[in-house]
Amino acid sequence: MNRTPVVFIHGAWLHALSWESWAERFASRGFLAFAPSWPGEAATVPLMRASPESLRGVGLEALRDHYEAIVRSFDIAPVLIGHSVGGLIAQQLVGANVGRAAVAIAPVPVNDIALPARSELWTPGQGDPGPVVSLSPEQFHKVFANTVEAEEADRLFERYVVPAPRRLLTDLGCAGAARSPHAVADVDNTGRGPLLLISGQEDLLVPDAVTRAVYKAYGDSTAVTDLKQFADRAHSLVIDSGWRFVADHVLGWLDDHGIRALPAQS
Repeated sequence: MNRTPVVFIHGAWLHALSWESWAERFASRGFLAFAPSWPGEAATVPLMRASPESLRGVGLEALRDHYEAIVRSFDIAPVLIGHSVGGLIAQQLVGANVGRAAVAIAPVPVNDIALPARSELWTPGQGDPGPVVSLSPEQFHKVFANTVEAEEADRLFERYVVPAPRRLLTDLGCAGAARSPHAVADVDNTGRGPLLLISGQEDLLVPDAVTRAVYKAYGDSTAVTDLKQFADRAHSLVIDSGWRFVADHVLGWLDDHGIRALPAQS
């Protein structure tokens, strides 16, 4: 019997491996779980760190096109679950009726909703003109995993963190750059599937206030749009020790909207 696919879309500074626990959790509930890499992304974190220049040309448009092709390749419309930049792409795709439903976790905001004024958080090492922007373990703990202890942050850094393409950060309007027109999503949509927005209330990269502003922007749409806020959680909420609470909330939300591992047979 055909099962419902779930496509996980990771964000900046994380490798596709960052979804490993989620993929296992969703598979245990009967879903077909996929966590595709970005174009140019090496198979492992050490390889990605050793040769980050393969991400040189990756911008927002390329990411969206890459994942749209993947999502359209399924016979059954997948559920899209994205984190950070992946959350932006998930909103864009479901808004275009590509995918059955979407979950955007700590998503980069759409349209003219701004990233934090403290833009240096999105451009660590901005004085380096290289093709990628890297986080140090200290920066990762300070701005990405700021609600966990240093030991856990170091472990997460070693397992999941990779450089991010500078072109992508430029497309997102970081460091004073003009925001790319590809950072737009249709928030006045009516025919799309359900959308769940999730925020961490201690997130420094995509603050809870930003995600709430995105939620309000969907207010005129008749399509289902829900918001879940997690207290005391940072941008690392998909990989840190509390990930299961977030994943299980998503599973429950999908079930509430009739989206299950085994689609109803016609």
